[in-house]
Amino acid sequence: MSLRQQHQHHHAAASELRLPADIDWHMLDKSKFFLLGAALFSGVSATLYPVVVLKTRQQVMVAASPPQSCTTLGLNILRREGVRGLYKGFTTSLTGTIPARALYMSTLEVTKASVASLATKAGGMSEPAAAAVANAAAGLTASIAAQLVWTPIDVVSQRLMVQGGGASACSTTRYAGGLDAFKIIVRTEGFQGLYRGFGMSILTYAPSNAFWWASYCVAQRSMWMSLGYRGGASSCSDNNILPPAAPSSAVVVGVQGLSAAVAGGVSALVTTPFDTIKTRLQVLGNEEGGGGVGRPPSITQTVQSLVQEGGWKACYRGLGPRWASMSMSATIMITTYEFLKRLSAKSQE
Repeated sequence: MSLRQQHQHHHAAASELRLPADIDWHMLDKSKFFLLGAALFSGVSATLYPVVVLKTRQQVMVAASPPQSCTTLGLNILRREGVRGLYKGFTTSLTGTIPARALYMSTLEVTKASVASLATKAGGMSEPAAAAVANAAAGLTASIAAQLVWTPIDVVSQRLMVQGGGASACSTTRYAGGLDAFKIIVRTEGFQGLYRGFGMSILTYAPSNAFWWASYCVAQRSMWMSLGYRGGASSCSDNNILPPAAPSSAVVVGVQGLSAAVAGGVSALVTTPFDTIKTRLQVLGNEEGGGGVGRPPSITQTVQSLVQEGGWKACYRGLGPRWASMSMSATIMITTYEFLKRLSAKSQE
């Protein structure tokens, strides 16, 4: 058997064992990809939304209110507001999640394929290095594109999240719902009010996404190597690392999930201060934020306010739920995303 035939045989065996394929953008059925993606990621968003609510309320607690653990805060919300309190703003959030996710996924895949090809052919990089760079560039670009859609939705949904939160909610404005919040924000703050914290969102999510995708790529490769799986990987996809005995589906999903959790946890640690500042910029009223009546607070004023309230550690408010949220969402997202790509792949004759 020739080397080429052996290589084809390895790929055929991997396919029979349902190893995740390295499915590029051109191999996807786009209609199925976006339709199934909207359904799958809506379910993921619904599952993780209560953790996001807890994180947001912790981040906007005023100095006068006693600090509350994530568990205490959650129980207090359930006691005062019921389960609905953990899903405030969810409908608004979901409305923005679907188009933002579609834009994110398409930008991610197109950029990843383009940069990987450019890095190997024009840049002369090794294929593993090119894959890591391509993942980082794709995460960065996709995040910036998605924030154009997501930031206004984020502003509205987060204000709904903290509404009725007692001492943890600083803004005195009350909204009847997402549409009402949208109208009031535009009327009182102008269209730019919907993009409060946009710069911080980019600083928070763009580097975080770039770091996450690159970390996921490296972590996954390292885990396969530590498990004794060797091979000339052309990218960080699982099926390109072909061991003597192909791993089971459970092992593949386990490596994917653990790699995603590690990358998500480290990203949370690095970016939480940016996320705290962004959240307060988006949620706090002008007076509470220190910007003066009719003038939103600046980033500097927001940081000064945080430090005055609790020192530099105040910038890490909500780290616990954010760490949990990012680790869980990363694990669920990547396994769901890989599953989505396999479901959406065109039949390969």
